Amino acid sequence: MDLPHISYPTATDGLQYTKPADRWDEAFPLGNGLLGALIWGDGKPLRISLDRTDLWDLRPVPEFHSSDYTYKKMVEWHRAGKHADLVRLYEAPYERPAPTKIPAGRLELTLPGEFREAKLELLEATAFLQFHQAMARLFVHATQPVGMMQLMARGEPDLRLAAPPFGGRVEEKASGGISAGDLAQLGYPAPEESQGERWRAFQQQGWQGFRFAVYTAWTEREGAWEIAWSVASSFEGTDPLKIAKERVDQALKQGYETLLTSHGKWWRAFWAQASVNVPNQTLQRGWFQEVYKFGSASRKGAPPITLQGPWTADDGKLPPWKGDYHHDLNTQLSYWLCYSGNRLNEGLAFLDWLWSTRSHCESWTRRFFEMPGLNVPMTADLNNNQIGGWRQYTHSPTTAAWLAHHFYLHWRYSMDRQFLRDRAYPYIRDSVIFIEAVTQERDARGKRALALSSSPEINDNRPEAWFDNLTNYDLALIRWLVGAALELAGELKRSADAQRWRKLLSELPDFALDREGDLLVAEGYPLKESHRHFSHLMAIHPLGLIDRQEGESAQRTINASLKTLDRLKSDYWTGYSFAWLASLAARAGEGERAAQALEIFWQAFVLRNGFHCNGDQSGKGYSKFTYRPFTLEGNFAAAQGLQEMLLQSQRGVIQIFPAIPKEWDTVGFTTLRAEGAFLVSALKKQGKMQWVQVRSEQGGTCRIMSPFTGKLETHTMKRGQSLVLRPK
Repeated sequence: MDLPHISYPTATDGLQYTKPADRWDEAFPLGNGLLGALIWGDGKPLRISLDRTDLWDLRPVPEFHSSDYTYKKMVEWHRAGKHADLVRLYEAPYERPAPTKIPAGRLELTLPGEFREAKLELLEATAFLQFHQAMARLFVHATQPVGMMQLMARGEPDLRLAAPPFGGRVEEKASGGISAGDLAQLGYPAPEESQGERWRAFQQQGWQGFRFAVYTAWTEREGAWEIAWSVASSFEGTDPLKIAKERVDQALKQGYETLLTSHGKWWRAFWAQASVNVPNQTLQRGWFQEVYKFGSASRKGAPPITLQGPWTADDGKLPPWKGDYHHDLNTQLSYWLCYSGNRLNEGLAFLDWLWSTRSHCESWTRRFFEMPGLNVPMTADLNNNQIGGWRQYTHSPTTAAWLAHHFYLHWRYSMDRQFLRDRAYPYIRDSVIFIEAVTQERDARGKRALALSSSPEINDNRPEAWFDNLTNYDLALIRWLVGAALELAGELKRSADAQRWRKLLSELPDFALDREGDLLVAEGYPLKESHRHFSHLMAIHPLGLIDRQEGESAQRTINASLKTLDRLKSDYWTGYSFAWLASLAARAGEGERAAQALEIFWQAFVLRNGFHCNGDQSGKGYSKFTYRPFTLEGNFAAAQGLQEMLLQSQRGVIQIFPAIPKEWDTVGFTTLRAEGAFLVSALKKQGKMQWVQVRSEQGGTCRIMSPFTGKLETHTMKRGQSLVLRPK
């Protein structure tokens, strides 16, 4: 029997440029969850764009502390047709320059000779750049908040440190659009710059008492120049410049090679957590690159992934959509891959942040909704405070429900009972308490309803984006949330809670379907046109409330819903739509369709460095959106789409290769993670299943659909026990 083995990324899986990147969004990305760097330019200069994920302008939104800012008033104004007032209070503030994510500046080196080539090696997360008279190697250390460069060149480095162009006058008039305009609108004072022999630094005052500092220095060692940099913020201490300097001095003392060794060790361990091996090279290379970006962008102990993660725009502008936290899809899709991808620890960056900021969300829930429990703003700053935008979604009553799904997934994939007791159930319980309070209205059938229901981003921000009937988006999240609360209350033997949630579940309506079984947007309202956000299909994926394992009725709904997407075509999809479609198709068992969606994503909706750029860059007409604002959720959702093709375990049944194309005769994966905390490896070779290995992390009942017999098998396993299935 072939034993499970990890497939590590090779040189061809990384990035190779023979033409230098002349834009920040085509740069090589490096990062460790806290610090980020973008490497670009032709050496005249070579640019290193700097970022740190807690750099934010956190000025409050005054409108959200006014007397009119209540859910009751929102409902009243909508029903009275006061749409201009709704835009003024809820949407216009978002068009101001702040609150916003902000960049950290840039290092620039002028190097001798012409550019030859550049490579980003994924295995050890290191960039290599070759010029005719110089060579450079760079990395952002995996666990330390420093970046390092080793430079082979004659003469001392010609290095410049540039602060972002923050200085100017705050723009009072909302500017609108994807970008709120220039950084200069923030109106910060000039940076406090300093320099000396072989070092450069600046300290920047931000909004109110916030400050950050950048320090870089260099030294010569064994015929090469070693350059180190760090970014520190006032969240770490009162003197960020001193903190950054100490880190750089320590890094230079240790030296490039010493730090590279510990850096590479972390990355090799990261890659060893799980791997996939598929015959489609576009999908294989794409998966490696997305997992690399995930490892660079998300780390426990650091802020979670924003729209651009640790790679804020470096073009003198505010980042697209302010680089904020969008909870109507973006943050959720960014963390899909960590569960079956066996990277739960990196996923905890998201859950720890949601947990630590819940008091802000509870306060907002009481202040705006005037209700108990927990809801979360759909667009949020670093502290998970509401920052506004399209009113129907930024103030959605079901945002916390989608975020709670990630707490549930971590529990199901880890079976960590302490996490269940102390984090998952409390977060879900508080979210249900709010849902119980906000669904007091009743529909014509006497079932619970919302005063205002929406389905991101159907009808954009027009008045008709609010529906009179409960949308399938809101209903799916509510039904899932209450069902999860009921399940977990039973797991924890909390009978009073279970009785309460069982009653609440009985008071909810059924999904709105047409005669063909197709999921509608809302009762009487089918999906009418091509649309980027599959919000009406939440019940299929990611929530799994409608699953083909249920039988013919569920299969009919899934097939009809996907058929509607085909009929309406992809004219107004973005890249993340194709990434999401891959998971939807995989849940339907349609491997060819899932693979095709991923091929289109990686060939048409990413820039040459792999960044998801929303619009179609291929010119082949996959979408009429051809713009290029960079966001990360499509990248990570695409990786999950491939994992869904290889392994599924919803409803506690492990399925091996549930949705792979027929022509994939040799395919395998190693230690992907299934619900129940089972680590699964499998190999199909020359069209025949060779073996499946299951290792139980926590012990328990393993239910697996045998790929050899097609029958459901049940195995009772002890903690740490392994099980091997082979052909009979």
